[in-house]
Amino acid sequence: MAALSSAPSRPRVTTPDPRRDTSAHMTATLATAPTLPALLRASQARFTDTFTAFLAQQNTLDARLIAAIAYAMQNGGKRVRPALAWGASLAVGGDWAMADSSALAVECIHGYSLAHDDLPCMDDDDLRRGQPTCHRQFDEATALLAGDALQALAFRALSGSKLSAATQAAQTAALASAAFDMVVGQQLDLAAEGQHLALQPLEEVHRHKTGALIRSAVAMGALAAQATPEQLAALDRYADRLGLAFQVHDDVLDVIGDTAVLGKQAGADQLHDKSTYPALLGLEAAQALAQQLTEEALAALAPLGVNANPLRELARFLLARDH
Repeated sequence: MAALSSAPSRPRVTTPDPRRDTSAHMTATLATAPTLPALLRASQARFTDTFTAFLAQQNTLDARLIAAIAYAMQNGGKRVRPALAWGASLAVGGDWAMADSSALAVECIHGYSLAHDDLPCMDDDDLRRGQPTCHRQFDEATALLAGDALQALAFRALSGSKLSAATQAAQTAALASAAFDMVVGQQLDLAAEGQHLALQPLEEVHRHKTGALIRSAVAMGALAAQATPEQLAALDRYADRLGLAFQVHDDVLDVIGDTAVLGKQAGADQLHDKSTYPALLGLEAAQALAQQLTEEALAALAPLGVNANPLRELARFLLARDH
């Protein structure tokens, strides 16, 4: 019997070319830029470099599957979750490079969730970020497999980082918990169609479906920079409030937004008879709730001082965004 071959080496997360985006330059951009879009552009550039290099290392995959993965991940997107991971690292005195694997992993999970959410058996969406969804661009089976692959690649990214084994273990636990909570949240969301949920059950749906990954992004970035328990607690409070504010504002945009700007079908929540914050509270009260939650998120960052300014800017932007 032939001997088993040795396991392939795990791809390393590659740090972006410093000639394009040095950590020092990007940290300065985050600290001084007057508006958040510039901050997000810094995250977008770094993520593009990191993900492109990482995907190029996955040379055992079928070319069509690679193309579908790239399409699902590179078809626009604000890169909010990677920005949260990098911002959390900066907030506790870390740097960009420390959180590269965190940013990559959390966005892979986000990309997988969108590819699956858009499928006909789920939300049955034709548009994502103004472009055909992955299953429309390719086919349902390929989109499903691309999502499966992205979930696996997220954990490959974490295990291939240069962080300590203990930090990798803590990050893996945080991301695995968030990925499971997302699935629970999606099931709760599907089960709630045609019902009229009260406020607390609605919050539970979105704490799982949307908030869990936002909290994980912040936690992983902070863990990468060796945050203290007190810093982790403050950041978790921020992320919890931010995650709910993000979803409330998403619900508002579904009512008042335009399909061309949103990049997806406006009014889809009403079409699917989903419980939403505007439907439950009214539009103005939902907008006021998003504002209140954002203020609570900002207040949670008080112990972290000026290092948390990137996260403050991010929270303000998410409340003001139009898509």
